[in-house]
Amino acid sequence: MIWNVIDNRKQPYRWKRIVAIVEPTWHDNSNEASDQAPKADGESEYEERRQLSVAGAIDWAQAFGFPVTLFLYDDDDGSGDRAA
Repeated sequence: MIWNVIDNRKQPYRWKRIVAIVEPTWHDNSNEASDQAPKADGESEYEERRQLSVAGAIDWAQAFGFPVTLFLYDDDDGSGDRAA
């Protein structure tokens, strides 16, 4: 289930093909300004999907059985820097 979305796209009006990354939301707990999310058993550390639509990324991230932060990137970014 999506608890947070971080949109790192440089081209925010492109929705047809993006890169989506999910991480457990508790990974954000170290940020001083963050709300605190609980840690749960069985969470994957990181998953990435490419060439998804924005709607597909939302559906995919929402299907996780634990709180996730969904990161969005341009598909053609090419930077290789997907650190979240």
